[in-house]
Amino acid sequence: MTTDTDALAPQPPPRAGAKEWTALAVLSLPAMLVIMDLTVLHLAVPHLSADLTPTASQLLWITDIYGFLIAGFLITMGSLGDRIGRRKLLLIGAAGFGLASVLSAYATSAEMLIAARALMGIAGATLMPSTLSLIRNMFHDDRQRTTAISLWMMSFMVGGSIGPLVGGALLEAFWWGSVFLVGVPVMVLLLVAGPVLLPEYRDPVAGRLDLLSAVLLLAAVLPVIYGVKKLAEDGFGWLLVVSLVVGVAFAVLFVRRQRTLADPLIDMELFRNRAFGATLGVMTTATFAMMGLNLFVMQYLQLVHGLSPFRAGLWVLPMTGAMMLGMILVPLLASRVRPGWLIAGGLLVSAVGIGIMTQVGGSSGFGVLIAGTCVMAAGFTPPAALGTDLVISAAPASKAGAASAASETSNEFGGALGLAILGSVGTAVYRSGMSDSLPASLGPEATEAAGDTLAGAVAVAATLPDGAPLLAAARAAFTDGLQVTAVVATVIVLAGALLAAVLLRRVGVPAGEPAPAGSAVGESAVEVAAP
Repeated sequence: MTTDTDALAPQPPPRAGAKEWTALAVLSLPAMLVIMDLTVLHLAVPHLSADLTPTASQLLWITDIYGFLIAGFLITMGSLGDRIGRRKLLLIGAAGFGLASVLSAYATSAEMLIAARALMGIAGATLMPSTLSLIRNMFHDDRQRTTAISLWMMSFMVGGSIGPLVGGALLEAFWWGSVFLVGVPVMVLLLVAGPVLLPEYRDPVAGRLDLLSAVLLLAAVLPVIYGVKKLAEDGFGWLLVVSLVVGVAFAVLFVRRQRTLADPLIDMELFRNRAFGATLGVMTTATFAMMGLNLFVMQYLQLVHGLSPFRAGLWVLPMTGAMMLGMILVPLLASRVRPGWLIAGGLLVSAVGIGIMTQVGGSSGFGVLIAGTCVMAAGFTPPAALGTDLVISAAPASKAGAASAASETSNEFGGALGLAILGSVGTAVYRSGMSDSLPASLGPEATEAAGDTLAGAVAVAATLPDGAPLLAAARAAFTDGLQVTAVVATVIVLAGALLAAVLLRRVGVPAGEPAPAGSAVGESAVEVAAP
């Protein structure tokens, strides 16, 4: 017998079935591919350079323009998907990405390859927010959605890990263009299966896309990303300052315009919700440390221990395994622990792993490094998976595309800042350590090369009759740089853990439950449902 009380009780959200989980597997493939494409190109650079003979400037554009345009178009494409349909945009992007991949593979000039990579970047910007926002539409149950996002995040890790392995294998058997063709069958599968498995969703009351906002956003993001990259490559300089000033100025104009629009690209009021704004800050902090340290890890494996790119990629697999294990555990822990505490705890675990990396050195350096990276990676899984879940759950379902894009953009900025700032710290320590270790007999060019980077020192040492002392000094200086960088990253991650514990402590608190001691008076009791 059904009572009036039962009829008025809130009904549980529908649970996903086999079709939704199969669709999730299809959605994970383009996410994995976008990350793979960021890694495989670096292996192909020597081969395509010999074939296309690009200038130094052209080579920089070949390697950079893909990531630049992904970062610049993410929010615009996420908002566009909310308007025209997320599945429609995903399929359009998949077709564009496949076509641009073929053009890249068969490019006959550096200019053609730059243009093709630019198209790949724009198409890639449609894939990530579309896949994540569709997950929001397919998985309504909180626990299932957390699990789905964790599995989706695993695809990024797999793509980043197998990218160098797949690229290395292809380059040994085929020409450089083959690394771009990996994505074509994936996109064909998405175009075939997408209309059958994926639901369509768009905001029924969305207005027209504001093109001026899209231009202002692009003018804000690209100079900042460019300036941060110049910081990583050349250190502090006037070009960095000009780029950042221009980017920030356009960002201010963008924000002011969003506040005046009835239907903005992204609702600025979302950032007042701690489950949205604070979580983005925590995720940026985590990506900052992770990406910055990974730069040193790969160089350490190849240039200090002398591993080939393929073997170095194999030694990244334990870290990937640790992250995959973490992604499996996150949904289980999220049903028992509040999101803020779980995210803060994960960052504390990561800080322990990074602290282990401060002890890298001597004959024990290899094992210590691998152990540290595994612990660090496992700890980063709660802010990666649960943080993403909090961000897209905090936004209305009609704005899930823009919220997903904001999540991905924060990761892009965090990674770029980590590479630039932590890379600059390590480089400064290396140069300081090498200042008194360079042989007086070296010429000016060789002295500059060896004193600037470890890769330069390795190249110079190979030309000397006895390059062992120089190589040993360079490796020791690089190890010192890794240790100092790990110390800085540990402090930053601990600050992120504190930020999560303080600002996200109320997220997921059921209505009516007393606030923890010391919590802010008048704070909303429920900011987002607990997974």
